[in-house]
Amino acid sequence: MSAYITAQITIHDRETYRKYEAGFMDIFAPHGGKLLAVEEAPMVLEGDWDCTRTIVAEFPDRESALAWYRSDDYQTLMQHRLAASTGSIALLSGLPT
Repeated sequence: MSAYITAQITIHDRETYRKYEAGFMDIFAPHGGKLLAVEEAPMVLEGDWDCTRTIVAEFPDRESALAWYRSDDYQTLMQHRLAASTGSIALLSGLPT
């Protein structure tokens, strides 16, 4: 069953965040990750949306998503994101097909 990562990120240091972006796909793709949406200006239909970037990513399953997130390579790269932004990230289970 597919799994999804959704992230709402507020970037306050674009230069440092670019270091995160530069290494992201090399770590993300081998875990079966697929970016479905990366949006800087979503059309907000309800409520407040204060973040500067919203991301939706798909993985083949929860195990693949967690293997990516918990990997040593990602944990190292993630330090650039943490230094350059704040945000919320959630892992969602897909619906059975």
